[in-house]
Amino acid sequence: MPQLEQNPADPYALTPEQYIKANYEPTDRLALVVLNRQQAETIQRIATAEAIATRFQGWLRHKNAQGSDIYISQNVLNQDADGRTKADIKTIRHVYLDLDRDGEQALAKIKASPNVPTPNFVINTSPGKYQVIWKVQGMKQAESENLMRAMVREFGGDHAATDSTRVLRLPGFFNKKYEKGHRIDAWQHSCQTYQQSDFKVALGTGQELNPASSQKANAERGATHQRTPSENDWAWVMRRLERGETLPVLIQKVADYRDDKPNPQYYARLTVTRAYAFFKISHGENPQEVARAISAYPPHSSENGEEYAKRTVQRAIEQVARSRQHQNSEAPSQGQASQKLGLRITP
Repeated sequence: MPQLEQNPADPYALTPEQYIKANYEPTDRLALVVLNRQQAETIQRIATAEAIATRFQGWLRHKNAQGSDIYISQNVLNQDADGRTKADIKTIRHVYLDLDRDGEQALAKIKASPNVPTPNFVINTSPGKYQVIWKVQGMKQAESENLMRAMVREFGGDHAATDSTRVLRLPGFFNKKYEKGHRIDAWQHSCQTYQQSDFKVALGTGQELNPASSQKANAERGATHQRTPSENDWAWVMRRLERGETLPVLIQKVADYRDDKPNPQYYARLTVTRAYAFFKISHGENPQEVARAISAYPPHSSENGEEYAKRTVQRAIEQVARSRQHQNSEAPSQGQASQKLGLRITP
């Protein structure tokens, strides 16, 4: 089967094979993720860069034509890896930014900044949205993730896309999130491989991603704890709730930037409604009002919204009580705390 051709409208856009060969060694083991949202199907394959660039292309084009989005891991996996957890990462090859909002402005800021070197690749994933990638060497996982979080703070972008296990879109295919597929094009701007010293952004401590209400808990878990993407999502939602953003807006935002999930809407509704319940209950809001607000957003559309809301609010009540007991050893018992706050849900 012939290779996927370059975009005829832009001869400088890379084919999938060109992109893979420019980024990886032939024997690098990588993860491919093929995600079909309509069918709720997620397929992950572990293979060498050479195999993905050649033998896999026909199958990937077929899956893309059938509605699947195509993603590739940014960092190299261990020889015996059968997944892409942090423990499976062998070598850090890239740091990256996912510019999911105000992409044009953020991209211009990156290009003009003296604090980061010229990106190796810029990928246009959809109208006004970009992924910016730097090839690196000599970085540890924690160093790369801390650097990516620092770049998000400086330039914007998706804070959830700062983990070393992340998969990003493979150029040359079509973005199937839209009714009319958007071709994903990549352009190479540099052939250099960078060191951490080439990046001058202020690294900080990483705590900027935590809402104020969870900073103490994170500190108590110890400096060795690394937050998962889901924990980062929770922190982001809590911070947005502090700013007064609404449930439907937050659900859509989370669904948009966690499109790596098999069912982004389910994940977004579950994450946002649970965070909303915890946030409101911890601020002393009436449980019935909280339940009423989230009853319209059960994770499964077939689920009874009122029953889901009751369970979620009761869960939040118990979480808040445990949190306050932990913070104050002399706090009243869970039941007493709930009664004082008016947190019980009446049948």
